[in-house]
Amino acid sequence: MGLAVIDCGTRPSRFRRVRYLPVLLGVLTAHALIPSAYAQESVVGLDAAQTRIDFTLSDVLHTVHGMFKLKSGTIRFDPSTGKASGAIVVDATSGESGNGSRDSKMHREILESSKFIEIVFTPDQVKGALSPQGSSRMEVSGQFHLHGQDHELTLPMDVQADGRQVQLTARFIIPYVQWGLKNPSTFILRVSDKVTIDIHAVGHMEVPR
Repeated sequence: MGLAVIDCGTRPSRFRRVRYLPVLLGVLTAHALIPSAYAQESVVGLDAAQTRIDFTLSDVLHTVHGMFKLKSGTIRFDPSTGKASGAIVVDATSGESGNGSRDSKMHREILESSKFIEIVFTPDQVKGALSPQGSSRMEVSGQFHLHGQDHELTLPMDVQADGRQVQLTARFIIPYVQWGLKNPSTFILRVSDKVTIDIHAVGHMEVPR
C-alpha cells in the first residue's frame, strides 16, 4: 500500500489568509483615507456687518478711541500642517474717532488713506486647534500690509464656536511710527507711537468631518 501523506499546514494557512483578508483590506482602506480627511482645509469667514475693528491711541491728556470697518475677511488653513491663506481686508478710509478735524489729519497726514485705501492682513500659518464647539485659543501669523509696506505680525485669537457660528476676538499692538508712519505728536501734545487694535468679529466656519 502506498503511504498517504496529509499536509496539515497548507489548508489552514490558506483558510486563515482568506478569512482575514476582508479585515486587512478594511484596515488598509481606513489608513489610506485618513490623510485625505486631514488634508481638508478649515475655513473661517467673517461677516463684515457684524465685525468691529476698534483702535485706542493714548496721549498725555486723554485716550482717543475710534474704529475702522471690515471690507471682507476669510482665513483658510490646513489643520494637519497649520499652513494658512486668505485675507482680512480693512477699509482704511473708514477710520473715524468722532472728531472731524482729528480724523481729517489722520487720513491726510498719517494713513494717507486716499492713496493707501486698504489695510490687509494675509495669514500664512495657524497654531492651535479650532474646535467646532466651545472655546479655542489660536495664533495666526502672516503679513500685515499698512501704508504700502508689509510687516510680520502674529494675531492671538480667542474663538467661541457654536456649530458653524463663531465669535472671534483679537487684541494686538501696531508700532506705527516704527513702521514708517508719521508721528502726530507736536511740541505741546505728545501722542503714543503705538496703537492698540481690538477685533470683535462674527462669522461662520467649515471644518472637516
